[in-house]
Amino acid sequence: MDEDSTLSALPLTTPLSTLFTEQGPLAKAIAGFKPRQAQVDMAAAVAQALTDKIPLVVEAGTGTGKTYAYLAPVLAAGKKVVLSTGSRNLQEQLFHRDLPTLVKAMEYHHPVALLKGRANYLCIERLNLLNESVPHLSAEGLADLQRVRRFKPMTHSGDIGDIPGLAERSEILPLVTSTNDNCLGRECSHYQDCYLVKARANAMEAQVVVVNHHLFFADMAVRDSGFGQLIPEADAYILDEAHQLPDIAGQYFGQSQSSRQLLDLARDLRLAQKIEAKDMAQISKVADQIERYAQDLRLTFGYDSQRGQLRPMLVKPEVTHALARLNESLAFCYEVLKLALGRGEQLDHCFERLVTLRTQLESVTRVEEDGHSYWFECTRLHISFHKTPLSVAERFSTELAKESVSWIFTSATLAVGDSFAHFCTDMGLSQARTLQLGSPFDYSRQSRLCVPRYLPPTNAQGRGRWLAEALAETLSLVPGGSFFLCTSYKVMNEVAEVLRLKLDRTILVQGEDNKVRLLERFSADGRAVLVATNSFWEGIDVRGNALQCVVIDKLPFSAPDDPLLSARLDDCRRKGEDGFARVQLPKAIITLKQGVGRLIRDVADHGVLVITDDRLVNRAYGADFISSLPAMPRTRSLQQVAEFLSTLE
Repeated sequence: MDEDSTLSALPLTTPLSTLFTEQGPLAKAIAGFKPRQAQVDMAAAVAQALTDKIPLVVEAGTGTGKTYAYLAPVLAAGKKVVLSTGSRNLQEQLFHRDLPTLVKAMEYHHPVALLKGRANYLCIERLNLLNESVPHLSAEGLADLQRVRRFKPMTHSGDIGDIPGLAERSEILPLVTSTNDNCLGRECSHYQDCYLVKARANAMEAQVVVVNHHLFFADMAVRDSGFGQLIPEADAYILDEAHQLPDIAGQYFGQSQSSRQLLDLARDLRLAQKIEAKDMAQISKVADQIERYAQDLRLTFGYDSQRGQLRPMLVKPEVTHALARLNESLAFCYEVLKLALGRGEQLDHCFERLVTLRTQLESVTRVEEDGHSYWFECTRLHISFHKTPLSVAERFSTELAKESVSWIFTSATLAVGDSFAHFCTDMGLSQARTLQLGSPFDYSRQSRLCVPRYLPPTNAQGRGRWLAEALAETLSLVPGGSFFLCTSYKVMNEVAEVLRLKLDRTILVQGEDNKVRLLERFSADGRAVLVATNSFWEGIDVRGNALQCVVIDKLPFSAPDDPLLSARLDDCRRKGEDGFARVQLPKAIITLKQGVGRLIRDVADHGVLVITDDRLVNRAYGADFISSLPAMPRTRSLQQVAEFLSTLE
């Protein structure tokens, strides 16, 4: 690619050709910055996509510096851009760390904004309702409520993530934030002061807006419904961690209905009745009935947390009966609330929510439509029904067809081998320029990959305990820290139990504290072992000796009973396609690449990767996994791993 001809058409304030040099502004702004050819190549490709509007798909290996590689051309071109990434943590990292560095280095003077989903902002109206009537709360909940009330006079953003000491899953959060269901919109008396409204207004005025994928697709769903938009129109859309897009898009292009929404409605009905219709006790009674029947429906699906196909469940008599009673109670509530229309804003809004929820419930339980997966998910307290499209390609291709818009998709893991066909097909990218950039790290010197011999079958009972027993000695030899990444909670707990008995080290386990604090403790310890599942397979950046070993318990194929997977496999069979090759294998390869990417994060890092699944070496498809991984020297001997670890002291 001719970098100069690509970049010359852009109204650059800082030429990209000088930005990434040893004497350039980035080198002056970032300690230890060194030019990387892959970073320059990616920046040039992004600049070209901004000019010719051909969608760009880039796999940028770990260490490429892809964030600056896509940010720099956009800031230089002065375009209005929406940047979307995979999670709120990555979103904040991008906005609070990476973007300010580049803004300063490039002397960029346009406004930038961070925009999150509504559940991240304090709702003044709902907080004030709690002044009128505080529901039953635990001691911790009451303490959290006081934290929120102390926070409100001091905040400008209303971002609940800024409230000191507030737990991520505090029981007070649903009571002090709004949902699409219970927000009063322009009818709210606090609309002018609303933190969410202000955040969206700032985003509309900004030149660079940082969102996450959930909000990005929620915006597309809202625009589909004809009820406005959440994020602004832009000249360019850059989607980082793009490997997550097909799954997240499916959630928003489908429909869902949760018993939590019904319980929230029941709670808000009782609150509204006490404030706006004290003489209509029947409202509270029908709210109690909705709550009871929603809980009864949950119990017909058993006591365990699970996911499954919805169609076979809806023919069971106990489920049919519970669903009929719930529908009858919603219909009765509709008649009661019609009598209360005009009594107050809260009651009127509850009526509108009820109408929407009845329509949604009918849609997700009418399971005859082809091209969708109908499935349910149970947690300990709630059940949700889902109608998910088997493919988002057709819907997303309509977005790609917009004129004068640039699209850039990037991730460290998009290709299977050297092919982007899987991702492009899933996203409806019929015409796209692709670019695969390897990592600058010297994996042959910095790392080793071991697939130990004599492993038990991947479905063996007690396999987690066996693996922990077999690897305890190896983990004890790691000078720094280790990740033990598991594909199930059962294996995670078995591994943690054994390692706590066997190792004289700190053993941290996912779920025993929040993610941020676990990582802080892991890094500060320097020799800890963190046992975790999917939450720690991606988006984690631990550099240096704090992480020198990553163990992966088995190849991350989706569970065969996953309802969405089984529906997609059925669809492949009907089309005469190989579902394993088309769906299961590419997804597993990309997921494994994410897990492997936790190990080497810097040119000075060294470590070992242990994958305890011999399908990697004795199944034909193992070669597809190997060809997609970094070129690490391979061994089957834990003794050779020990010898390599001894060099890291």
